[in-house]
Amino acid sequence: MRIKLIGLIGLIGLIGPIGCRLQAQDIHFSMLDLDPLLFNPAYSGFFDGAGRFGLVYRNQWASVSTPFQTLTATAELNLTRSTRNRNGLGVGLWLSTDRAGSLDYGASTASAIVSYFQALGDGDHLISVGLEGGVGQVGFNPDAIALPETDETFSRTQAFYPTLGAGVAWFGEWTPRLYTKAGFSLRNINEPEVSHLATGDSRLARRWNVYVRSEWRFSSQWSLMPVAGFQHQGAYSELVYGADVRWYVDEHPRSYLAFSAGVVGRHADAASINLAVLWREWTFAFSYDANLSQLAEASHTLGAFELGVIYMYGKKDKTKRALPCPII
Repeated sequence: MRIKLIGLIGLIGLIGPIGCRLQAQDIHFSMLDLDPLLFNPAYSGFFDGAGRFGLVYRNQWASVSTPFQTLTATAELNLTRSTRNRNGLGVGLWLSTDRAGSLDYGASTASAIVSYFQALGDGDHLISVGLEGGVGQVGFNPDAIALPETDETFSRTQAFYPTLGAGVAWFGEWTPRLYTKAGFSLRNINEPEVSHLATGDSRLARRWNVYVRSEWRFSSQWSLMPVAGFQHQGAYSELVYGADVRWYVDEHPRSYLAFSAGVVGRHADAASINLAVLWREWTFAFSYDANLSQLAEASHTLGAFELGVIYMYGKKDKTKRALPCPII
């Protein structure tokens, strides 16, 4: 029995820091723009097109131990988009799963989103609101635990929970060469219980974040895209900041081609190099993290890499659009 308790304590250590109350964390990515639904439900349908589908994969800390592996899939549709009333209604769905460690501990989440956007004033500014409802599951593989007492079993290896979220986003076109978008969201509003012991002492803490991205077209083919974001969940906070440079080779919808590269830093944690190719309806992206935290010595500064792809259809010619199109 004592060995089983030691194994259980180790499992709890994977879930969160031991204290008066355990708090688990949501998954996160370095490429914030590539998976906007994960960052803010108000971004669902908040793009220049009829539909958008994406996949993002992250592999983290492979040099330290069994790596954290995360995969997300998103789908979004603009149900209505009125150029006369300058508004629209969108829906979104995102699925995620991650696994880590020798116990194959992980979480899976499915969330449905509905959003509404409205143009303000002369139409050069948009505001969007989004609501989210979903279900999640966390668990581990008990067969991976070596226990000498074969008559001992875990009574609960999976935990299921509901989750709620909401967000607001804004987009402004100051001039034909200067755009800004910003957002605020609150996730896990209900602080769902994720305890395997059904004791109520382990909950998924509320997560709120703010995010700002701008694009300045300083020439006909080049733009600078600074970004900043902050999110807080339980005892954890994350501050990111950086910029990308984008080269527009061809902006005609049938032959659209652009390249971007940039560096984003997570304060006192990591620096990320981001690369992307935008070709017609497709976006292909790659990101690599260099670990700068206290784990740098153990990880040899190797952090994580991400791969992502987005497909967007129904994109409009920018020269003919009647509504501003938020940048991604």
